[in-house]
Amino acid sequence: MKIVIIGAGEVGYHIAKALHHSNDIIIIDQSEEACHRADELDVQVIQGNGANVSILSKTLDNADLLAAVTGSDEVNIVACMASKLVAKDKERLKTVARVSNPDYIDKPVAKRTKIGIDTMICPELTLASEIAEILSIPYAIGAEYFAEGKVEMMEFAVSDSSELVGKELQELNLANCCIVSALFRDSDVIIPHGKDTIQKNDHIVVIGKPASIKEVRDMFGEKTGKRSKVMIIGGGIVGFYLARVISNGEFDIKVIEADRERSEHIAEELHGVLVLNGDGTDINLLKEEGVADMDVVIAVTNSDEKNLLCALLAKHLGGKKVIARADRSDYVSLFEMVGVDSAVSPRQATVSEILKLTFGKGIESVTTIEGEKAEIIEYTTSRKSKIVGKPLKNVKFPPGAIVSMVVHKGNTVVPRGEYVIEEGDRVVVFALQSVHNEVESLFK
Repeated sequence: MKIVIIGAGEVGYHIAKALHHSNDIIIIDQSEEACHRADELDVQVIQGNGANVSILSKTLDNADLLAAVTGSDEVNIVACMASKLVAKDKERLKTVARVSNPDYIDKPVAKRTKIGIDTMICPELTLASEIAEILSIPYAIGAEYFAEGKVEMMEFAVSDSSELVGKELQELNLANCCIVSALFRDSDVIIPHGKDTIQKNDHIVVIGKPASIKEVRDMFGEKTGKRSKVMIIGGGIVGFYLARVISNGEFDIKVIEADRERSEHIAEELHGVLVLNGDGTDINLLKEEGVADMDVVIAVTNSDEKNLLCALLAKHLGGKKVIARADRSDYVSLFEMVGVDSAVSPRQATVSEILKLTFGKGIESVTTIEGEKAEIIEYTTSRKSKIVGKPLKNVKFPPGAIVSMVVHKGNTVVPRGEYVIEEGDRVVVFALQSVHNEVESLFK
């Protein structure tokens, strides 16, 4: 594919890095420093304004995808609109805009085809929704939905004191519509079998029907019957949206925001949420506001370094679970290495959505987990798919991949060896990135 990426920052660079081996990539950015970094990749780099019609006219010939991912919503929107106007083949060109302002978008992913934007992504709203999903589960560190909500993925961390340590996976007695798809142990990724034994600090990926996942949550949960206490440090887009999403749930919420005007705005908008105007790195403030009694502390300011400091302070002062936002991808593993329970990145939402558009027909969604060690991919099968019409045990599936779930005519099932996948089924596959191409070939 020919892909034009506007913005060579953290998001744009990682999209180019993931795609440049097998695609024709052009990156446009005004920053000389960003362009120099992008030059390290085997891509064409143009220094300039990505919304400039003259530049777009020269670069969009035969382009399949334009991804506008600068830090400016307006530049991204204008670039997509202009691209649709100047592109010779408007049907062929797909446009994606990264947008953060809630005035433009009110949900994580939206379509705005009438104004020339095929997909509009708000990474901050996506991130807030993900955090909200895992908040009330003490050992949950990740959550995603597939097949329009019919399939759920949860990633859990096994604590030292967990009753699951030493048990074989087959002893979990999971519901029929639920399966353990992977174990992450240290730096290893394990495609599990029933005889595999759970060890402390393992990360377990469970995929299943949402109703069945609730039973799994109980295995990792703490049934106290009390309202969970949540402290959110940072009242920006992520913090505000997160507080709004969970304000109707079983949570006692405190928000700490450094800007006084922003604090007043949040307090006016969110009734029942205690808003404190202060610095989240102030140890005395954290102590006074009972951080030691918090079930979850979430640091989601616009500074990675401040988020790390806030999270570690909260952990040191007795917070049970700490979550920190990390915009820089290389910080995610570092945060978790030094004691943060879960590091989350808004960048990944944009990258995943764009990767979905480039991997090929039939792919509905792509989610990378554990620092991009593995993927969960949702396919819709076609009549030509090699996986269709034969028992799964007769399909030459590569090692390092497993069919986790199938949604057939609205029904969610865990497929066994005798199961035959049909045309139009939604198939959720767990796979190591190294075997992605082999898996994709089965669905073409």
